[in-house]
Amino acid sequence: MAANVGDQAPEFNLRSTDGENVALSDQRGSNVVLAFFPAAFTGVCQTELCTFRDSLAEFNGMNAKVFGISVDPPFSQAEFHSQNDLTFPLLSDLGGNTVSAYGVGLPDLAGIEGYNVAQRSVFVIDGNGKIAWSWVSDSPLNEPSYDDVKAAVAAI
Repeated sequence: MAANVGDQAPEFNLRSTDGENVALSDQRGSNVVLAFFPAAFTGVCQTELCTFRDSLAEFNGMNAKVFGISVDPPFSQAEFHSQNDLTFPLLSDLGGNTVSAYGVGLPDLAGIEGYNVAQRSVFVIDGNGKIAWSWVSDSPLNEPSYDDVKAAVAAI
């Protein structure tokens, strides 16, 4: 079950593509967009994260920080980040603890036993750490409505 709107967002402390640890609690005072994605180097994930990259100025203008989160290891994320000229951090949830805390695990993807990834989902968190909006995909092939994500941030 996914974390719900109105809930305090589950805390995390994850390694970013620049080698720094990023904690949700360190983002207080800023709005946060968490884009959980199944796997680096896949087409829909690339499209999604590049769309967030191309909208980053709008999010920054709304006092929002964007983070991508997957269970990929940091070195894979760093290469994916570089190849796509992403301008926001990707966070490695290698053990899947954050994915589980948000309730967006997608176990046994593609019928591969033990291949547990993040379900494509987006959470907008306000400056006080509360979930203001969420979207969880029924399929890893679906992208979020980027206009809805922007509207959710603007409404905070």
